[in-house]
Parts: sequence; structure tokens; C-alpha cells
Amino acid sequence: MIEIIQGLPENILAVIASGKVTGEDYEKVLIPAIEDKIRKYGKIRMLYQLGQDFTGFTYDAMWDDARVGIWHLTAFEKVAVVSDVDWIIDAVKIFKFVIPCPVKTFRNEEFPEAKAWIIE
Repeated sequence: MIEIIQGLPENILAVIASGKVTGEDYEKVLIPAIEDKIRKYGKIRMLYQLGQDFTGFTYDAMWDDARVGIWHLTAFEKVAVVSDVDWIIDAVKIFKFVIPCPVKTFRNEEFPEAKAWIIE
């Protein structure tokens, strides 16, 4: 499941993923939210938290994640990924070099720091 986190500046899309994230979560929640923010602000900032009860992605969710990243590659001003899952942190560290904006990873216990970084 993906839920929108409220209470951040309007140009920031903040979400938290829990349980198993599916393609339907991307298609009904995340992609429309990203596209809406891009329409309104041009460039956006993204805070993506994989909560402590996150259990993984379905294949279609991973495909949708890759597609949205490619379609909107230059629309992101900053991206913060918050997770305690080591392979996700490692993957973000590897791929951040092909993403044309600052990308930073944080652990769940560092969520306040991630939030401060994405706002600054």
C-alpha cells in the first residue's frame, strides 16, 4: 500500500509504502499524484519512505517504478528515499548517479532528517 504523507510544502510529494506494494498502488495513487504535482509545479521533490512494515514490491510495481522514473526523469528537483531495507538503499546508491538531481538515502529512524533535507 502507498499512502500520501500530508503536511509538507506543496511542491513536495511525500509517500509511505507499507506491506506489499503493487502495480495498482502505483497506478491509482503514486503515478496520478506525481503527474498532478508536475502539472502544477513543473519540478517537484519526492520523499519516498518504505515503512518498517514494508514487505516488498510486486513485479508490476517495480515495472511501474522504472517507467515513472524514466518518463519523468528531469521533473525531480530532489529525491529522498527512507528505508531500512539494505538492498533498496544499495540500489538507490548505485542508480543515483544516472538521476539528474540530488538523491539521498536515510534510515527510518532518520525520517526527520530526510524531511528537513527534502524541504531545504
